[in-house]
Amino acid sequence: MLSIDFIRENPEKVKESVRRRGLNVDVDRLLELDNERRKLIQEVENLRSERNEISKQRTEEGKQRGRKIKEELKILEPQLKELEKDWEDIMLQVPNLLHPDTPDGKDETENVELRAFGGKPVLDFEPRGHEELGKALDLIDVGKGAEVSGSGFYYLKNEAVLLEFALVQYGLKVLQKEGFVPVVTPEVVRKEAAEGAGFIPRREEPDIYKVEGEDLYLIATAEMPLTAYHMNETLQKDELPKNYVGFSSCFRKEAGAYGKHKKGIFRVHEFDKLEMYKFTLPEQSEKAHQELVALEEKIYQGLNIPYRVVNICTGDMSAPALVKYDLEYWTPVDKTYREITSCSNCTDFQARRLAMKYRKEDGSTDFLHTLNGTAIAIGRTLVAILENYQQEDGSVVVPKVLREFVGKDVIGP
Repeated sequence: MLSIDFIRENPEKVKESVRRRGLNVDVDRLLELDNERRKLIQEVENLRSERNEISKQRTEEGKQRGRKIKEELKILEPQLKELEKDWEDIMLQVPNLLHPDTPDGKDETENVELRAFGGKPVLDFEPRGHEELGKALDLIDVGKGAEVSGSGFYYLKNEAVLLEFALVQYGLKVLQKEGFVPVVTPEVVRKEAAEGAGFIPRREEPDIYKVEGEDLYLIATAEMPLTAYHMNETLQKDELPKNYVGFSSCFRKEAGAYGKHKKGIFRVHEFDKLEMYKFTLPEQSEKAHQELVALEEKIYQGLNIPYRVVNICTGDMSAPALVKYDLEYWTPVDKTYREITSCSNCTDFQARRLAMKYRKEDGSTDFLHTLNGTAIAIGRTLVAILENYQQEDGSVVVPKVLREFVGKDVIGP
Protein backbone atom coordinates (compact mmCIF):
# COMPACT_ATOMS: atom_id res chain seq x y z
CA MET A 1 0.00 0.00 0.00
CA LEU A 2 0.99 3.62 -0.25
CA SER A 3 2.00 5.50 2.90
CA ILE A 4 -0.92 7.45 4.37
CA ASP A 5 1.52 10.32 4.88
CA PHE A 6 2.26 10.29 1.16
CA ILE A 7 -1.46 10.24 0.32
CA ARG A 8 -2.10 13.19 2.66
CA GLU A 9 0.72 15.19 1.09
CA ASN A 10 0.10 14.15 -2.55
CA PRO A 11 -3.64 13.56 -2.97
CA GLU A 12 -3.68 14.71 -6.60
CA LYS A 13 -0.88 12.31 -7.60
CA VAL A 14 -2.78 9.44 -6.02
CA LYS A 15 -6.06 10.46 -7.68
CA GLU A 16 -4.25 10.63 -11.02
CA SER A 17 -2.98 7.04 -10.62
CA VAL A 18 -6.51 5.89 -9.71
CA ARG A 19 -8.02 7.75 -12.67
CA ARG A 20 -5.49 6.49 -15.22
CA ARG A 21 -5.99 2.89 -14.10
CA GLY A 22 -9.75 3.20 -14.48
CA LEU A 23 -10.39 2.33 -10.82
CA ASN A 24 -13.16 3.50 -8.52
CA VAL A 25 -11.34 4.48 -5.33
CA ASP A 26 -12.63 7.48 -3.35
CA VAL A 27 -9.43 9.20 -2.22
CA ASP A 28 -11.32 12.21 -0.84
CA ARG A 29 -13.43 9.92 1.35
CA LEU A 30 -10.25 8.20 2.52
CA LEU A 31 -8.79 11.54 3.63
CA GLU A 32 -12.04 12.47 5.41
CA LEU A 33 -11.97 9.17 7.30
CA ASP A 34 -8.29 9.70 8.04
CA ASN A 35 -9.00 13.09 9.65
CA GLU A 36 -11.87 11.65 11.72
CA ARG A 37 -9.74 8.66 12.67
CA ARG A 38 -6.81 10.78 13.85
CA LYS A 39 -9.06 12.99 15.98
CA LEU A 40 -10.76 9.98 17.53
CA ILE A 41 -7.43 8.23 18.20
CA GLN A 42 -6.23 11.35 20.04
CA GLU A 43 -9.43 11.52 22.06
CA VAL A 44 -9.26 7.83 23.02
CA GLU A 45 -5.56 8.04 23.89
CA ASN A 46 -6.15 11.11 26.08
CA LEU A 47 -8.92 9.32 27.97
CA ARG A 48 -6.78 6.20 28.44
CA SER A 49 -3.89 8.32 29.67
CA GLU A 50 -6.17 10.14 32.13
CA ARG A 51 -7.59 6.80 33.31
CA ASN A 52 -4.07 5.53 34.00
CA GLU A 53 -3.24 8.64 36.01
CA ILE A 54 -6.35 8.61 38.19
CA SER A 55 -6.00 4.86 38.79
CA LYS A 56 -3.07 5.82 41.00
CA GLN A 57 -5.40 7.96 43.12
CA ARG A 58 -7.72 6.48 45.71
CA THR A 59 -10.13 9.42 46.10
CA GLU A 60 -13.86 9.17 45.61
CA GLU A 61 -13.62 11.92 43.01
CA GLY A 62 -11.04 9.86 41.11
CA LYS A 63 -13.24 6.79 41.19
CA GLN A 64 -16.20 8.72 39.82
CA ARG A 65 -14.08 10.17 37.02
CA GLY A 66 -12.75 6.68 36.29
CA ARG A 67 -16.29 5.32 35.92
CA LYS A 68 -17.17 8.20 33.59
CA ILE A 69 -14.10 7.56 31.43
CA LYS A 70 -15.01 3.88 31.24
CA GLU A 71 -18.46 4.77 29.91
CA GLU A 72 -17.02 7.22 27.39
CA LEU A 73 -14.52 4.63 26.12
CA LYS A 74 -17.34 2.08 25.77
CA ILE A 75 -18.82 4.43 23.18
CA LEU A 76 -15.65 5.75 21.53
CA GLU A 77 -13.59 2.55 21.18
CA PRO A 78 -16.21 0.71 19.03
CA GLN A 79 -16.58 3.91 16.96
CA LEU A 80 -12.82 3.98 16.42
CA LYS A 81 -12.75 0.30 15.51
CA GLU A 82 -15.49 0.78 12.89
CA LEU A 83 -13.83 3.92 11.55
CA GLU A 84 -10.49 2.17 11.20
CA LYS A 85 -12.14 -0.70 9.34
CA ASP A 86 -13.70 1.70 6.82
CA TRP A 87 -10.37 3.55 6.52
CA GLU A 88 -8.42 0.33 5.96
CA ASP A 89 -10.93 -0.95 3.38
CA ILE A 90 -10.23 2.07 1.18
CA MET A 91 -6.48 2.08 1.93
CA LEU A 92 -6.23 -1.47 0.60
CA GLN A 93 -7.91 -0.40 -2.66
CA VAL A 94 -5.49 2.46 -3.36
CA PRO A 95 -3.11 1.32 -6.13
CA ASN A 96 0.57 2.04 -6.51
CA LEU A 97 1.73 5.09 -8.44
CA LEU A 98 2.55 4.70 -12.14
CA HIS A 99 5.91 4.90 -13.87
CA PRO A 100 6.24 7.96 -16.13
CA ASP A 101 6.73 5.63 -19.13
CA THR A 102 3.56 3.59 -18.50
CA PRO A 103 1.22 4.14 -21.47
CA ASP A 104 -2.44 5.04 -21.02
CA GLY A 105 -4.90 2.47 -22.29
CA LYS A 106 -8.14 0.69 -21.44
CA ASP A 107 -6.99 -2.96 -21.80
CA GLU A 108 -4.37 -5.34 -23.27
CA THR A 109 -5.11 -4.15 -26.81
CA GLU A 110 -3.40 -0.86 -25.94
CA ASN A 111 -0.15 -2.28 -24.55
CA VAL A 112 2.91 -0.88 -26.35
CA GLU A 113 5.52 -3.06 -28.10
CA LEU A 114 9.09 -2.25 -27.09
CA ARG A 115 11.13 -4.83 -29.02
CA ALA A 116 10.85 -8.28 -30.59
CA PHE A 117 12.94 -11.43 -31.08
CA GLY A 118 12.71 -14.09 -33.78
CA GLY A 119 10.32 -12.28 -36.09
CA LYS A 120 6.95 -13.75 -37.04
CA PRO A 121 7.76 -17.13 -38.58
CA VAL A 122 5.27 -18.44 -41.15
CA LEU A 123 5.21 -22.22 -41.57
CA ASP A 124 5.12 -23.55 -45.15
CA PHE A 125 2.24 -25.89 -44.30
CA GLU A 126 -1.09 -25.48 -42.53
CA PRO A 127 -0.13 -25.48 -38.82
CA ARG A 128 -2.14 -27.31 -36.20
CA GLY A 129 -3.16 -25.87 -32.84
CA HIS A 130 -1.51 -27.23 -29.70
CA GLU A 131 -4.74 -28.93 -28.63
CA GLU A 132 -4.84 -30.92 -31.90
CA LEU A 133 -1.12 -31.76 -31.71
CA GLY A 134 -1.40 -32.70 -28.04
CA LYS A 135 -4.21 -35.13 -28.79
CA ALA A 136 -2.58 -36.66 -31.88
CA LEU A 137 0.74 -37.21 -30.07
CA ASP A 138 -0.97 -38.42 -26.85
CA LEU A 139 0.56 -35.58 -24.83
CA ILE A 140 -2.48 -33.71 -23.48
CA ASP A 141 -5.87 -35.06 -22.39
CA VAL A 142 -8.29 -32.19 -21.81
CA GLY A 143 -11.34 -34.45 -22.02
CA LYS A 144 -10.32 -36.63 -19.08
CA GLY A 145 -9.29 -33.54 -17.12
CA ALA A 146 -12.77 -32.07 -17.57
CA GLU A 147 -14.41 -35.41 -16.71
CA VAL A 148 -12.44 -35.78 -13.47
CA SER A 149 -11.99 -32.16 -12.32
CA GLY A 150 -14.13 -29.92 -14.54
CA SER A 151 -13.47 -27.47 -17.35
CA GLY A 152 -10.04 -25.85 -17.22
CA PHE A 153 -8.13 -28.89 -15.93
CA TYR A 154 -6.12 -31.43 -17.94
CA TYR A 155 -3.70 -34.36 -17.89
CA LEU A 156 -0.17 -34.16 -19.31
CA LYS A 157 1.19 -37.46 -20.63
CA ASN A 158 4.29 -39.06 -22.14
CA GLU A 159 6.80 -36.58 -23.59
CA ALA A 160 4.76 -33.59 -22.37
CA VAL A 161 5.66 -34.65 -18.83
CA LEU A 162 9.33 -34.94 -19.82
CA LEU A 163 9.11 -31.47 -21.40
CA GLU A 164 7.59 -30.00 -18.23
CA PHE A 165 10.42 -31.23 -16.04
CA ALA A 166 12.96 -30.35 -18.72
CA LEU A 167 11.70 -26.77 -18.67
CA VAL A 168 11.99 -26.66 -14.87
CA GLN A 169 15.55 -28.00 -14.96
CA TYR A 170 16.52 -25.66 -17.79
CA GLY A 171 15.09 -22.62 -15.99
CA LEU A 172 16.81 -23.51 -12.72
CA LYS A 173 20.09 -24.11 -14.54
CA VAL A 174 19.97 -20.61 -16.07
CA LEU A 175 18.89 -18.83 -12.90
CA GLN A 176 21.16 -20.57 -10.41
CA LYS A 177 24.10 -19.32 -12.48
CA GLU A 178 22.67 -15.82 -11.95
CA GLY A 179 22.62 -16.25 -8.16
CA PHE A 180 18.94 -17.14 -7.64
CA VAL A 181 18.12 -19.40 -4.71
CA PRO A 182 15.71 -22.21 -5.74
CA VAL A 183 12.63 -22.59 -3.55
CA VAL A 184 9.61 -24.90 -3.61
CA THR A 185 6.87 -22.81 -2.01
CA PRO A 186 3.70 -23.69 -0.08
CA GLU A 187 0.65 -23.71 -2.34
CA VAL A 188 -1.70 -22.19 0.20
CA VAL A 189 -1.26 -18.89 2.07
CA ARG A 190 -3.13 -17.08 4.80
CA LYS A 191 -5.25 -14.03 4.02
CA GLU A 192 -2.51 -11.77 5.39
CA ALA A 193 -0.09 -13.02 2.73
CA ALA A 194 -2.65 -12.88 -0.10
CA GLU A 195 -3.63 -9.35 0.91
CA GLY A 196 -0.02 -8.31 1.38
CA ALA A 197 0.90 -9.42 -2.13
CA GLY A 198 -2.06 -7.43 -3.49
CA PHE A 199 -4.22 -10.34 -4.69
CA ILE A 200 -7.13 -9.23 -2.52
CA PRO A 201 -8.96 -6.98 -2.86
CA ARG A 202 -8.89 -6.55 -6.66
CA ARG A 203 -10.72 -4.38 -9.15
CA GLU A 204 -12.64 -7.45 -10.34
CA GLU A 205 -13.86 -10.57 -8.56
CA PRO A 206 -10.87 -12.13 -6.76
CA ASP A 207 -9.10 -14.55 -9.09
CA ILE A 208 -7.98 -16.89 -6.33
CA TYR A 209 -9.65 -19.85 -4.65
CA LYS A 210 -10.57 -19.67 -0.96
CA VAL A 211 -10.32 -22.82 1.15
CA GLU A 212 -13.75 -23.24 2.71
CA GLY A 213 -13.79 -22.82 6.48
CA GLU A 214 -10.09 -21.92 6.69
CA ASP A 215 -8.03 -18.73 6.68
CA LEU A 216 -6.27 -20.07 3.59
CA TYR A 217 -6.17 -19.34 -0.14
CA LEU A 218 -4.74 -21.44 -2.97
CA ILE A 219 -1.92 -19.46 -4.57
CA ALA A 220 -2.31 -17.95 -8.04
CA THR A 221 1.48 -17.77 -8.39
CA ALA A 222 4.58 -18.41 -6.27
CA GLU A 223 4.80 -14.61 -6.04
CA MET A 224 2.34 -14.80 -3.13
CA PRO A 225 4.35 -17.04 -0.74
CA LEU A 226 7.66 -15.53 -1.95
CA THR A 227 6.42 -12.01 -1.17
CA ALA A 228 5.56 -13.09 2.36
CA TYR A 229 8.82 -15.00 2.93
CA HIS A 230 10.38 -12.02 4.74
CA MET A 231 7.17 -10.62 6.26
CA ASN A 232 7.71 -8.79 9.57
CA GLU A 233 11.49 -8.91 9.09
CA THR A 234 14.18 -6.23 8.94
CA LEU A 235 17.06 -7.28 6.68
CA GLN A 236 20.55 -5.84 6.72
CA LYS A 237 21.44 -3.55 3.85
CA ASP A 238 24.46 -5.67 2.82
CA GLU A 239 22.17 -8.72 2.41
CA LEU A 240 20.42 -7.10 -0.54
CA PRO A 241 19.41 -7.84 -3.17
CA LYS A 242 17.92 -11.23 -2.31
CA ASN A 243 17.06 -13.34 -5.37
CA TYR A 244 14.72 -16.33 -5.33
CA VAL A 245 13.26 -18.60 -7.99
CA GLY A 246 10.17 -20.43 -6.76
CA PHE A 247 8.48 -23.48 -8.25
CA SER A 248 4.80 -24.09 -7.55
CA SER A 249 1.51 -25.14 -8.96
CA CYS A 250 -0.81 -22.16 -9.49
CA PHE A 251 -4.59 -22.01 -9.18
CA ARG A 252 -6.77 -19.33 -10.77
CA LYS A 253 -10.50 -18.93 -11.28
CA GLU A 254 -9.84 -16.93 -14.47
CA ALA A 255 -12.92 -14.89 -13.57
CA GLY A 256 -14.05 -12.72 -16.46
CA ALA A 257 -11.78 -14.53 -18.94
CA TYR A 258 -14.31 -16.92 -20.42
CA GLY A 259 -14.06 -17.18 -24.19
CA LYS A 260 -10.46 -15.87 -24.26
CA HIS A 261 -8.16 -18.54 -25.75
CA LYS A 262 -10.03 -21.30 -23.93
CA LYS A 263 -9.06 -24.13 -26.27
CA GLY A 264 -6.50 -26.60 -24.99
CA ILE A 265 -4.30 -25.56 -22.07
CA PHE A 266 -3.50 -21.90 -22.74
CA ARG A 267 -5.96 -20.56 -20.15
CA VAL A 268 -6.67 -23.05 -17.37
CA HIS A 269 -7.41 -23.20 -13.65
CA GLU A 270 -4.22 -25.08 -12.63
CA PHE A 271 -0.71 -24.92 -14.03
CA ASP A 272 2.93 -25.04 -12.90
CA LYS A 273 5.36 -22.14 -13.01
CA LEU A 274 8.87 -20.99 -12.14
CA GLU A 275 8.72 -17.48 -10.67
CA MET A 276 11.62 -15.07 -10.08
CA TYR A 277 11.47 -12.78 -7.07
CA LYS A 278 13.73 -9.98 -5.84
CA PHE A 279 13.97 -8.02 -2.59
CA THR A 280 16.03 -4.87 -3.21
CA LEU A 281 17.01 -1.47 -1.90
CA PRO A 282 14.74 1.30 -3.23
CA GLU A 283 17.51 2.70 -5.42
CA GLN A 284 18.12 -0.76 -6.96
CA SER A 285 14.58 -1.61 -8.06
CA GLU A 286 14.38 0.14 -11.43
CA LYS A 287 17.60 -1.52 -12.58
CA ALA A 288 16.45 -4.83 -11.05
CA HIS A 289 13.27 -4.69 -13.14
CA GLN A 290 15.30 -4.41 -16.33
CA GLU A 291 17.51 -7.30 -15.15
CA LEU A 292 14.49 -9.57 -14.58
CA VAL A 293 13.07 -8.78 -18.02
CA ALA A 294 16.51 -9.49 -19.54
CA LEU A 295 16.54 -12.90 -17.81
CA GLU A 296 13.08 -13.71 -19.17
CA GLU A 297 14.37 -12.83 -22.64
CA LYS A 298 17.49 -14.94 -22.12
CA ILE A 299 15.37 -17.96 -21.19
CA TYR A 300 13.03 -17.67 -24.20
CA GLN A 301 15.85 -16.82 -26.60
CA GLY A 302 17.52 -20.02 -25.37
CA LEU A 303 14.33 -21.88 -26.25
CA ASN A 304 14.31 -20.03 -29.61
CA ILE A 305 10.66 -19.08 -29.22
CA PRO A 306 9.76 -15.85 -31.07
CA TYR A 307 8.36 -13.16 -28.79
CA ARG A 308 7.93 -9.46 -28.24
CA VAL A 309 8.26 -7.34 -25.08
CA VAL A 310 5.33 -5.05 -24.32
CA ASN A 311 4.94 -2.19 -21.86
CA ILE A 312 1.65 -2.81 -20.04
CA CYS A 313 -0.85 0.05 -20.20
CA THR A 314 -2.71 1.55 -17.25
CA GLY A 315 -5.95 -0.36 -17.83
CA ASP A 316 -4.20 -3.74 -17.88
CA MET A 317 -1.99 -3.09 -14.84
CA SER A 318 -2.25 -4.83 -11.46
CA ALA A 319 -2.66 -2.55 -8.44
CA PRO A 320 0.73 -3.30 -6.76
CA ALA A 321 2.84 -2.57 -9.88
CA LEU A 322 4.55 0.72 -10.67
CA VAL A 323 5.54 -0.69 -14.06
CA LYS A 324 4.99 -4.03 -15.79
CA TYR A 325 6.45 -5.63 -18.91
CA ASP A 326 5.12 -8.81 -20.54
CA LEU A 327 6.73 -11.22 -22.98
CA GLU A 328 4.25 -12.40 -25.60
CA TYR A 329 5.13 -15.40 -27.78
CA TRP A 330 4.27 -15.60 -31.48
CA THR A 331 1.82 -18.31 -32.48
CA PRO A 332 1.99 -19.28 -36.17
CA VAL A 333 -1.39 -20.96 -35.79
CA ASP A 334 -3.42 -17.79 -35.13
CA LYS A 335 -0.68 -15.45 -36.39
CA THR A 336 -0.75 -13.31 -33.27
CA TYR A 337 1.12 -12.71 -30.01
CA ARG A 338 -0.06 -14.08 -26.66
CA GLU A 339 1.18 -13.45 -23.10
CA ILE A 340 3.72 -15.93 -21.78
CA THR A 341 5.50 -14.00 -18.95
CA SER A 342 5.06 -10.86 -16.91
CA CYS A 343 7.48 -8.80 -14.84
CA SER A 344 6.54 -6.10 -12.30
CA ASN A 345 8.32 -3.60 -10.07
CA CYS A 346 6.06 -3.21 -7.04
CA THR A 347 8.36 -0.73 -5.25
CA ASP A 348 7.47 -0.64 -1.51
CA PHE A 349 3.75 -1.37 -2.08
CA GLN A 350 3.87 -5.00 -0.87
CA ALA A 351 6.61 -4.36 1.69
CA ARG A 352 4.47 -1.79 3.54
CA ARG A 353 1.59 -4.25 3.79
CA LEU A 354 3.83 -7.00 5.15
CA ALA A 355 6.22 -4.87 7.26
CA MET A 356 9.35 -5.84 5.32
CA LYS A 357 12.24 -3.43 5.95
CA TYR A 358 16.00 -3.05 5.75
CA ARG A 359 18.37 -1.36 8.19
CA LYS A 360 20.52 1.52 6.99
CA GLU A 361 24.07 2.30 8.12
CA ASP A 362 22.78 4.94 10.59
CA GLY A 363 20.52 2.37 12.25
CA SER A 364 17.24 3.71 10.84
CA THR A 365 14.97 1.51 8.75
CA ASP A 366 13.06 1.85 5.50
CA PHE A 367 10.82 -0.38 3.42
CA LEU A 368 12.23 -2.84 0.89
CA HIS A 369 11.27 -2.84 -2.77
CA THR A 370 9.91 -6.08 -4.26
CA LEU A 371 9.87 -7.33 -7.85
CA ASN A 372 8.50 -10.44 -9.51
CA GLY A 373 8.90 -11.96 -12.94
CA THR A 374 7.80 -15.19 -14.60
CA ALA A 375 10.80 -17.38 -15.37
CA ILE A 376 8.80 -20.09 -17.17
CA ALA A 377 5.03 -20.53 -17.29
CA ILE A 378 5.11 -24.26 -18.00
CA GLY A 379 1.72 -24.75 -19.68
CA ARG A 380 1.96 -21.77 -22.00
CA THR A 381 5.56 -22.59 -22.85
CA LEU A 382 4.50 -26.13 -23.82
CA VAL A 383 1.86 -24.51 -26.05
CA ALA A 384 4.50 -22.24 -27.62
CA ILE A 385 6.86 -25.18 -28.25
CA LEU A 386 4.20 -27.39 -29.82
CA GLU A 387 2.97 -24.62 -32.11
CA ASN A 388 6.38 -23.25 -33.15
CA TYR A 389 8.34 -26.51 -33.36
CA GLN A 390 5.74 -28.62 -35.20
CA GLN A 391 6.58 -30.27 -38.52
CA GLU A 392 4.41 -31.07 -41.49
CA ASP A 393 4.22 -34.78 -40.62
CA GLY A 394 2.67 -33.94 -37.22
CA SER A 395 5.83 -34.48 -35.19
CA VAL A 396 7.37 -31.83 -32.92
CA VAL A 397 11.08 -31.02 -32.68
CA VAL A 398 12.43 -30.70 -29.12
CA PRO A 399 14.25 -27.38 -28.51
CA LYS A 400 18.02 -27.97 -28.35
CA VAL A 401 18.41 -26.73 -24.77
CA LEU A 402 15.84 -29.29 -23.57
CA ARG A 403 17.15 -32.38 -25.35
CA GLU A 404 19.61 -33.34 -22.60
CA PHE A 405 16.62 -33.55 -20.21
CA VAL A 406 14.03 -35.07 -22.57
CA GLY A 407 16.39 -37.64 -24.11
CA LYS A 408 15.20 -37.26 -27.71
CA ASP A 409 15.27 -34.74 -30.55
CA VAL A 410 11.80 -35.26 -31.98
CA ILE A 411 8.42 -36.24 -30.53
CA GLY A 412 6.61 -38.38 -33.08
CA PRO A 413 3.17 -39.98 -33.26
